[in-house]
Amino acid sequence: MASAPKTPSLYSRMQAHGTLTEEPRGVPDARFALPSTINWMRALAILTVDQRIDYSAARTFYAKVQARGLPEREFNTVCEQLLFVLNQIGALQVLATAPNKADVARTAIVAWYYGVYSAASAMTAAMDGSFQDNHSETARKWQERFPARNLAMHPFADFLSSILPATADAELAPMRARGRHSLVNAPSTAQEAWGCCAEYLSGTAGWERWNVEERVRENSTFKVLQVSDFRTKAARELRDAAYDKRGIAFLHQASRYRGKANYRDAIYLAYGTSVPALLTGFIDDLLTVLKAFAAMAGAYCSVRVGKMAWADFVDDLDRKKAISVSPKDIW
Repeated sequence: MASAPKTPSLYSRMQAHGTLTEEPRGVPDARFALPSTINWMRALAILTVDQRIDYSAARTFYAKVQARGLPEREFNTVCEQLLFVLNQIGALQVLATAPNKADVARTAIVAWYYGVYSAASAMTAAMDGSFQDNHSETARKWQERFPARNLAMHPFADFLSSILPATADAELAPMRARGRHSLVNAPSTAQEAWGCCAEYLSGTAGWERWNVEERVRENSTFKVLQVSDFRTKAARELRDAAYDKRGIAFLHQASRYRGKANYRDAIYLAYGTSVPALLTGFIDDLLTVLKAFAAMAGAYCSVRVGKMAWADFVDDLDRKKAISVSPKDIW
């Protein structure tokens, strides 16, 4: 007796043949892509609670930071970026009420990322009046100005000064000593959460190595070598020099996280009957983490702009806001 034909599956077709943007090997394996997305955010949420990050704690953390007189345009930039943050928090609060979280998970990740991005932009503007016009420069600048100077709070403080494998492995060692835990499994303790965060940082370094290699291949100096890989000493030296210039911090991880949801891998958030149940609590975790990052950013900015200017900003925004989130809810 002939067996019944298999039900057509988008997932199996994509695994077998890929898409116009991904070869089959680049299509996400649902066994890993979805759990790592959920569990990294779960880990961060656990740690923001464990570390007790709020505006008051962040003000204490930045107690030694000096105020500086910001010119009007710089002050306005800080305020504008922080208003963007509040807007994204408001959006996440609404998305958290959706009955089916699979409907809004992708949009929520994008809102979360832009909240983090705007908060980091406010911090760099408050520090030295700079404002970067692209995401990679903002991530680089924030790493240099904050984590590298011990001016970021955990769990947002970890960074790799270089993605050279030897350097990255040495710098990851103390992070992994806090705990080891696979991103495939949901963390439930702070120790497990630290393990997940170390794994995500390591994974982002690996992802960035691939990006660096692709850029090196397009370099004219590499093309002169007339090779297609990095087996020769000359090719490895070019690659490793590029590795050495590339660091990884929280904003780089957030950008990778957003890119996966916003530009590729559609199937891992919107396909599969088990996905809605797996996403229970996910939007709440995004909100918890963004509020913590916003509290840190607001505290730093408040110190830099000065007590009176900060109070005027918060009071004015509280009176005239169009969104449902008050600055006094966060700061």
